Amino acid sequence: MNRVLFLEDDLLFADTIVDLLQENGFEVTHAPNGQSALDATYEQKFDLYLLDINVPLIDGTTLLKELRDSNDTTPAIFLTSHKDKEMLKKSFFSGADDFLTKPFDIDELLLRIKALLKRVKSDHVECVGLLCNDNTHKRILYNKKELDLSKKEYDLLVLLMQHVNNTVPKELILDTLWSRGDGGSDGALRVYINRIKQLVPQINIENIRGIGYKLVS
Repeated sequence: MNRVLFLEDDLLFADTIVDLLQENGFEVTHAPNGQSALDATYEQKFDLYLLDINVPLIDGTTLLKELRDSNDTTPAIFLTSHKDKEMLKKSFFSGADDFLTKPFDIDELLLRIKALLKRVKSDHVECVGLLCNDNTHKRILYNKKELDLSKKEYDLLVLLMQHVNNTVPKELILDTLWSRGDGGSDGALRVYINRIKQLVPQINIENIRGIGYKLVS
């Protein structure tokens, strides 16, 4: 099921769109302002952002630019009453993939959503055996099922996949997962390694004593 973050401060309009999306098989998180939308992106991963522009606290274009600046590549569609070319240009410069002007046809919205998601899913996915990194959505699947990973667990597993069958030095892992002085340690690293092993015990991650870790395919 595709997960959609919907930013809209018009609650009646929001209810209509949420009902429409849910009826068509989407899981929807509604945010009435930009700050709650930003908070939601920290709590879970989404397959699509539907964003109004003029909303309280953080406007839609500023929100999306902030997400793009933090390497969030989740596809995004703006739904807005703005019609001028400058706003259209600003929307795409902030990282939007598409733009719909209110009022719009409901069927057109669904078609655009499905077309965008289809295009994104056709992007390159790197796999190591049954383990696949969907870099577009920053998620890892095992045997086509998404693993429930924190950001550090995801970054760690991606690093091991990129160096499959080769030992990744602990120093490289610590530098990748933690900035200096941000709590990185051998003990913390072992916690993340063990967590991944618990999630997918079929994955063979070897501890190369005194050196680092190796994902064995």
